[in-house]
Amino acid sequence: MAKITFDGVEVEVPDGTTILNAARKIGGSIVPPAMCYYTPLQGSGGKCRACLVRVAAGSAKDPRPMPKLVASCVTPVQDGMVVENTTSEQVLNVRKGIVEMLLINHPLDCPVCDQAGECDLQNFAFEHGVSTTRYQEERRTFEKIDIGPLIQLHMTRCILCYRCVYTANQITDNRVHGVLGRGDAAEIGTYIENVIDNDFSGNVIDVCPVGALTDKTWRFKQRVWFTKPVNAHRDCSHEKCPGRVVLWYKGKDVLRVTARKDQYGEVKEFICNECRFEKKETADWVIEGPAHIDRSSVISANHYELPVLNQQVIADLPESSVRDLEQNPPMKLGN
Repeated sequence: MAKITFDGVEVEVPDGTTILNAARKIGGSIVPPAMCYYTPLQGSGGKCRACLVRVAAGSAKDPRPMPKLVASCVTPVQDGMVVENTTSEQVLNVRKGIVEMLLINHPLDCPVCDQAGECDLQNFAFEHGVSTTRYQEERRTFEKIDIGPLIQLHMTRCILCYRCVYTANQITDNRVHGVLGRGDAAEIGTYIENVIDNDFSGNVIDVCPVGALTDKTWRFKQRVWFTKPVNAHRDCSHEKCPGRVVLWYKGKDVLRVTARKDQYGEVKEFICNECRFEKKETADWVIEGPAHIDRSSVISANHYELPVLNQQVIADLPESSVRDLEQNPPMKLGN
């Protein structure tokens, strides 16, 4: 086990744990952002540089600071390590530069992008970015490529995080897309158009942190903050599919189906295309209840999950008020 101090908070984690996952064990706002790292995908991380942190002390044996900022998603912890993230002005300034770099070629087409409202790049830019750009050159443009009947590729939005490539490579047996070209000519694509059709291809939509890969069956149908997310499951015939999903409702209609994500926006259980694209009737599913939406998300503006009133507040209320809350609750009573 190794003890590290992250933004003044000490935490003990197993040897070999990355700095990012050590921070996630603490949780809260001190966790570095991540645009390319994805826990279930082997080899992910170290590409977007969004999670850079300052190591003020390398270890108890060698307390010298590391000379440069390091990517927390691929740097293992050392016993006695001291890490600065939100407490380092250098880190926060570098993050602004990373946002500016990612937005150099990314079109600001959020009003028409289906990813708006649940886009990691939007959140990253809002928290760390600046409102102006110094870039004056022409942005990159690409020929439109049809990669299949279910997934829309917008290469101009891609930040080359490689998540979709790792996903296809690790959960399917016939990956047909990848990164073509080198340097500023690099792009996600296929050698032959209209060929992505394996049973789990839709998962590249869920792992994409921006709007580069979107669901054609959901495209332009509704803004995500006008929909209601509901957890549901079914007995899926595919042996690798858990059948646990989120249904996105508009009224009584299921507009789309996605895999469930954790608090860091990562899918833990990938779902098959049958569940995602073919089962869009309520009768196909066993409804579990409303999906949790973080209150900082724009989706929560129309969300119906009641806030929790904790026990300490309840204890200070008159008995008559507690009875009224139990009979007509404007919020849930905490346990």
